[in-house]
Amino acid sequence: MKTLVIFFLVGALLGAAAASVVVPPTLAWYASPGGMPKGAQVQVIVQMPEIIRYATSKLILGQAIGAGIGAVVCFGFGLILASKRRKAAVAV
Repeated sequence: MKTLVIFFLVGALLGAAAASVVVPPTLAWYASPGGMPKGAQVQVIVQMPEIIRYATSKLILGQAIGAGIGAVVCFGFGLILASKRRKAAVAV
């Protein structure tokens, strides 16, 4: 049981770390305007607090999703590893 919890927590950490690398470029790509001629500037008046809130909330959501996916994947890997270990112990 301890091994499965360790796999679960390590997977969550790895998933959050991977999301921290993947989500910012994805947000930048998603938010960039398309169809603009090269070098054209977009004239926009923005509310910076709203933009910061939006970007950080999407980053945190991405990290949470990445942590969940990583935890489930590593937990499954830990279950497979534990079942193989039990089968090997029974066979001996």
